[in-house]
Amino acid sequence: MALDETSQPLELLLSASRDSSRTLGAQIEDQLRQTIRDGALRPGARVPSTRDLARQLGVSRRVVVDAYAQLGAEGYLSLRQGARPRVSDAAAVASEARAGAASTSPTARFDFRPSAPDVSTFPRAAWLRSLRRALATMTDADLGYGDPRGAEVLRHALADYLGRVRGVVADPEHIVVTSGYTQGLGVVCHALAAAGAQRIALEDPSNPEDGLIAARAGLEPVLIGVDEAGTRIDELERADADAVVLTPAHQHPTGVVLSGERRTALLAWLRASDALAIEDDYDAEYRYDRAAIGALQGLDPDRVIYAGSASKTLAPALRIGWLVVSPSILDAVSHQKLLADRGTARIEQHAFADFLTRGELDRHLRRMRARYRSRRDALIDALTQALPETTVLGAAAGLHLTVQLPDSDNEPAIREEAHDRRIQLETMSDYRPASRGRPPTLLLGYAQMPEPAIRAGVHELAKAVQAARTHA
Repeated sequence: MALDETSQPLELLLSASRDSSRTLGAQIEDQLRQTIRDGALRPGARVPSTRDLARQLGVSRRVVVDAYAQLGAEGYLSLRQGARPRVSDAAAVASEARAGAASTSPTARFDFRPSAPDVSTFPRAAWLRSLRRALATMTDADLGYGDPRGAEVLRHALADYLGRVRGVVADPEHIVVTSGYTQGLGVVCHALAAAGAQRIALEDPSNPEDGLIAARAGLEPVLIGVDEAGTRIDELERADADAVVLTPAHQHPTGVVLSGERRTALLAWLRASDALAIEDDYDAEYRYDRAAIGALQGLDPDRVIYAGSASKTLAPALRIGWLVVSPSILDAVSHQKLLADRGTARIEQHAFADFLTRGELDRHLRRMRARYRSRRDALIDALTQALPETTVLGAAAGLHLTVQLPDSDNEPAIREEAHDRRIQLETMSDYRPASRGRPPTLLLGYAQMPEPAIRAGVHELAKAVQAARTHA
């Protein structure tokens, strides 16, 4: 019997039999998972350390480590280096949902969704220090609505940071703080439409939300192809667009980089067409095997609007983004921001300014690059072993891999088989119209799962791929 040492006794009886048809690790996972679901283990309850549980059950520590990693990936346990594992708060939400009604979708065993950071690593203590400093130093005037472009202290901190890290030419007066990238694109699209713009070019593939945002602002989205050198400027030249949205440093979702020749051609098109570009600097801070690609905006600040956010570097819950706006459209963007919400949460802006100036974001990114690189390598190795027929692209940066399958594979069938095995992933068809036929492609994120769960997840994914081929 393994007992918790907190004031909340843990009446936890686990067993592991070598005679069972289930592996030792699977037995531990099943029993712990069910105990948490039944409510016998409440949120925050500590569970035995991997060493203690291994000793009590007479199994190797690696078996317990892998079992805990799997339960952590599924959201049942909260795992932090140097701390005892605990039952996560997410487990309580799931338990309450089951008590109120039957769940409409099973809990994912393996979460390979792209574009999601590991929020369990959010630097809570450092953020709390910044928040306290902000509250201690903010004046009464700072607690008012203020400039809709954002708090001056944050605009100055962002100008310094973006210039140093991304090569952005950033005058604090030209920065508009937003509540994330989605809002930033929305206010720019509304400002463009108010200025008479009619058509906006979007990369194909790209986030489907971008087209909806543009259409909501009254602009007509026009899709522009992407190849191994990035956005097709020849297609852009024929599109008769007034603006273009693109991800030059790490195209989403393909992972390609806009080539030097294409950058030059794009800037020439912007000047010849009197057009503007919105540069989504998507996850550019996460690079592993190559030097940083400088922001496009630094080459022509009058024609390129730079957009970024803290969603991938810290957490989506921190609704802070930023625009470095071209002078020609600054007043219109500021006005649209005012109409949208009168300004992003100001206490958090002051806290983020302190966080930036004290170098906390730099330190966090250094830690996360090392962690994500290890997880990326684990995913590549697992794919090489379990699915050697695949082609991996976009590995040099970002939070996901683009995995091309043989032409004979059926993308929807693989997704369905993966769903049946409680594997969450996305495919290229989520980002590209079905009319543009391409090789079947999976988008596999690696940020949210530890290495043991990644390896187990790829093993299960390979089974899904084989099952889809068998049923074809």
